[in-house]
Formats: sequence, C-alpha cells, structure tokens
Amino acid sequence: MTSPSQAAAAGAEPIAKGGLPGLPQLPSGDPAVPQQLVGLSPRQLMWRRFTRDRAGVISACVVLFFFAVAVLAPVISWWYGKDAYTTYGLDRPELLDPITGYPMKPNGGIDGEFWFGIEPKLGRDVLMQLVYGIRTSLLIGIAATVLSTITGIVIGVVAGYMGGRTDYFLGRLIDLLLSFPQQLFFVAFMPVVTALFVSPEKETPTYLRVTALILVLWLLGWMQLARLLRGQVLSLREREFIEAARVTGASPWRIIRKELLPNLGTPIMVQSTLMLPMFVTAEAGLSFLGVGVVEPTPDWGRMFAKGAEVYEGDITYMFFPGVAMVVFVVAFNLLGDSIRDAMDPKTTR
Repeated sequence: MTSPSQAAAAGAEPIAKGGLPGLPQLPSGDPAVPQQLVGLSPRQLMWRRFTRDRAGVISACVVLFFFAVAVLAPVISWWYGKDAYTTYGLDRPELLDPITGYPMKPNGGIDGEFWFGIEPKLGRDVLMQLVYGIRTSLLIGIAATVLSTITGIVIGVVAGYMGGRTDYFLGRLIDLLLSFPQQLFFVAFMPVVTALFVSPEKETPTYLRVTALILVLWLLGWMQLARLLRGQVLSLREREFIEAARVTGASPWRIIRKELLPNLGTPIMVQSTLMLPMFVTAEAGLSFLGVGVVEPTPDWGRMFAKGAEVYEGDITYMFFPGVAMVVFVVAFNLLGDSIRDAMDPKTTR
C-alpha cells in the first residue's frame, strides 16, 4: 500500500485525514478532529449543475424579468406616468400627422417622453401597451399551462398505472385529440365557446374572451404531456421498487404519490417550461387573427395585427413586440433545456 507521503512524492494529491480529495468537508476548528464528508442531496446537485450552465442562468434571469414586468405593470405605469389606454395622439394633435396618422417625429415618435414611441392612428404609448400586453399574454399562458399540466399528469399517470381497458380508452382519447389540427381548431372553437355564454349580436366581455382562450388552449394542450407520462409510467410500474411497494400492501394512490410522481419530476418540469411559450404564441396568434383578445385590451397578438397594418409607414411599432416575443420564447426554450440537463445529467444536447 502506498503511504500518503509516497503518494505526495509521486505527484499524487495527498488525502487529508478523514477526507477525500475533491469532496466538500465540514470545517473544523480543532486540527486534531478529523474532517467529515458532507453529502449533497439530489436537489442540491441539480442546483449546482444548473448554476454552472451559463445559458440556463441567463435564460432564467430573462424569464424572471418578464414575470416581474407583468406583475409590476401598474407600478411601472405609475412611475412612467402613462397608461396603455389613453390616446395621446388624439388628445395632442401635434404628435400625429393629420393626413396619414403616423407619428410626426421619426422612428415611431421615440423621444424622452415616449420611450418606445406612440401607436399610429390613435397615439397610445407603445411601452405601456407592451408592458400590459406581456401581462395579458402571461396570464392566459400560465393559466392554460397549469390546467394542461394537471390534466396531463392525472390522465397520463392513471392510464399508465391502471393499464387494461382504462389505458386503452384513455390512449384512444389522446390519439383522437392529437389528430386535430390545433391551430385550425383554436380558430374554429373560439367563436363556439364564446357563443355558449353570449349571443352573437352582443359584445363579448373581455373576461369572457380570456376565459374562453384559456379553456380552448387547455382542452387541446394537455395530450403531449399525458402521452409522455403514460410511457414513463408503463416503464416504471414494472420496476422492483414498485413491486416492493405492492407487496407491502401500499394502496395505488400511495404508490402513485410516493413512488411514481417523484420519478416523473423531470419530464413534467421540462414539458411545462415548453408549454408556456407555446401557449403564449398560440394566444398571440388567435388575437392576431381577431378571435382572441380585442381592442382596447393590450395584447401581443393585437399589437402584431396593428403593426401588420401600418408597417409600410411605421415599421418601428412592430419592432418592440417582435423582439420581446422572440426573446421570451428563446429564453424559455433554453431554460427548459437547462432544467432537463440539470435534473438528468445523463442526457446530452
């Protein structure tokens, strides 16, 4: 056996008394007391791997920034001194060209008073429309993501664990809903859902439009997660720890809650982070087509629709919501990849 002194002379790293090289150790004030090894929990290991991923950390900061903007929208409006509804261009004729309706100042009217410029035709503040548009889109996207995640977990786990006829019928339901062209059915279902509560000749309230958007996105958005979890559960239910739990007399609910769900955290987390930007862009697409959020509620999709009308005379109006949408989607996708790599280090991009 090689002694520590011989190992040091040979160029090897000496092993401290009571410890191993490269492992964290508890500090000890008494040099006579051997240092003890400190174990890291799986959550701590995951956090360490995530913090070492620079792209993941930057993406998380960007995502938190968007959430902070959405939550603090009223505070930003108070501090900035403007809101998203006041038609500054109509109240102050010198801001808009009386013939074309475009901002008089270059670059969409950007100056020290209107940081992102003003909206053509009406003259609303672009910055506040963008801030409150983020708030609207994130509210709808988060609500649809939460409902779709819960539904996907329940149906996927039940189908995979129960098997038999339950798995057959739930699997065929998932296949049927996945066969629908989602974008087409989003557009087709929105008027149907709103017509269930308000007659076509009456104006649909904003809260009802938002509720209908959440319902439509939820009903057609949970199937991918359910199918993924079904496959995972079909594999896990044959493992030894599940058989051991059955032998001890554990109920199916306890097995699902204590044994299966903790092992499904990675796909649930990753799929949820991918769902949210998908729902946000779907909601923006519906508003762009005129079946989602409408005037005067600020929304990303409505801003795109307005920008498509005025881009020839004022391309600046579409620039800010376009950049915000791209940054948001890219940041969420990179965050999902980083979370997957941190929770399952065996995977590679």
